[in-house]
Parts: sequence; structure tokens; C-alpha cells
Amino acid sequence: MQKDLELELYQSMYRMRAAERAIQQEYPNNQMKTPMHMSIGEEGIVAGICTALKEKAKFYGTYRSHALYLAVTEETDGFFAELYGKVTGPAGGKAGSMHLASPDHNLIMTSAVVGTTIPVAVGGAFREKYMNTDKIAVVFFGDGAVDEGVFWESLNLACLWKLPVLFVCEDNGLAIHTPTSVRRGYDSLGKIARQYNCLVYDSFEQTDVLTIHAMAKKAYAEIQRFRMPALAIIPYYRYLEHVGVNEDFDVGYRSCDEFEQWLAKDPIALLRRRLINQNQENAVVSIEDAVNKQIFISVQKAKDAPFPRPEELYRGVYGE
Repeated sequence: MQKDLELELYQSMYRMRAAERAIQQEYPNNQMKTPMHMSIGEEGIVAGICTALKEKAKFYGTYRSHALYLAVTEETDGFFAELYGKVTGPAGGKAGSMHLASPDHNLIMTSAVVGTTIPVAVGGAFREKYMNTDKIAVVFFGDGAVDEGVFWESLNLACLWKLPVLFVCEDNGLAIHTPTSVRRGYDSLGKIARQYNCLVYDSFEQTDVLTIHAMAKKAYAEIQRFRMPALAIIPYYRYLEHVGVNEDFDVGYRSCDEFEQWLAKDPIALLRRRLINQNQENAVVSIEDAVNKQIFISVQKAKDAPFPRPEELYRGVYGE
């Protein structure tokens, strides 16, 4: 039912936002020793796609991995444990914020190096085609990664071999602090991508989670039907600094006015308002209370959990 879907999407987005608000509160205490690349602002993209494709895809992401991990796993205990560097994290405290993964939930990997998961996802898509499964690979990356040659090489090979992969460009118009206008010698990524043998979805004006969810379902069906890859280009606004837990509108590369325009169409606020207008306020408040309680408990568990023993440093690595 549509109502159930909307509540599920709201729960997914609210979990992301509440978890990162908790990080903002806890990070100044200097117990989380990992750099933080926050996902606030992109929740609608990740929730829409992952909710639509959770059982149909394997996911690959970037160092801005919080939202993706939370959307796919729906858990916060391991999430916070990893941020605190504790042994109860999914990587035993060794991955930190930028390499979150959970293969058991089909989140294969995230990486701190720009563009590096794109070719890995293409390899994953080759595996799905070779094994004749019904799964696709979904890889998330920022628009800055499009400036890397590996994006075009991967797109080309995926088109040439007709691989089942959905490339998701989370386009905030910035590569750290550098705007698109001074990085690219072309006007439209979508126009160029249409010269390839792939599907392109780029008619988005905001990160409306229901629109993105519908796009993801359509993309999956069309990837299977036409036997070709797809590229989704979805604009959003990064609410916080590139790395860190604070705002950065006072450093000169973007304005508060721009932020306020995007905040007016915040995907979480829009869906919350929609649900309340449908007389779902009790359900919304129940979701928020449950998530807030879950996150509070997870933070306390993470603080109380032990650090890895020194010998764990040598596990899971190769050496002479």
C-alpha cells in the first residue's frame, strides 16, 4: 500500500538524519577518531533507491557512506560502534566512517578514494550477468567523480558489454569546494551520456523520495528489459561542510540563501508534512520516538564496547 511505503521511506530517512544529528552532538567529545563525511541532504536519494531495490541489487558507495549503510542494514548498533572504533563494529573498528560495508546486507563496499568503487561495481554487474541472476549493481558517487577518467571508462565498458548496473550520480554541484562551472568543458552530463548505449534518468528538480523511489523501480525494470546499464543524475544540496559536522557558509564558496532554498524542499520535511496531512501524525511520532530511542541505546553501547586487541591490526591484511 502507498501509505505503508511512505511510512517506510520516512523511517529510513529519519533514521539517517537522526543518526547524523547524534554524530554532530557527540563528535566534539573527541571519542570518534574517524573523519566524518556527512550525508545530511541526500537522504531522499539513498532511501528512495535502496528501499526500491533492497532485494534486487548489490550496493557500492563512497566515503560519504552513512546514509547508504543505514538504508541497507536498518541497524545502528554496529554503525556507531564502527565510528567509535570498537570491536563490535561491522569491520571490528578498523574501517571507520569511510569504509562502511555489510556484504550480508548486499552493501559490498564503500571507499575513501574518489571514483574507486565505480569499476568495482561494473565488475559486480559482470558477475550478475555471468551467473544469470536477476540482481543489478548500484553504485553511488558524487559529481566530482565524473571528472575522473575511470567513470567514463566504466560507463563505456558497461554499455559495450550490456551490464546490469545503475550508476547514481548524487550531484551537489561541487567537488569539495569547486563548482561544476569551472571544472567541466561541457554543459550537460545527461546529454553526453545519451550518446552511449545506456538509459538516462535526469529530470529531477529536487530529492523527492517518492519520485526517486519510482525512478529506481522503473530503472530496474528497464535495465532487465533492454539489457543495458543506466545512469541517474540526481541533484541535491550538501547541508554541511565537505568533511566535518559543521556548516560552512562563512568561507565564501556558497551562500546561506542557496541553502535556504534547498531547505524549503527538504525531503524529510516534505514527506513528514504529507503524512501528517494524511492523518498519520501518530505513526510519524511513533517512528521518530522509536528511532531516537534506538540511536540513544546504540551510542551508549558503542561507548561501552571494547576497542580491538592490538593483534587485530594484523588480521584481514596480507604481508610477507
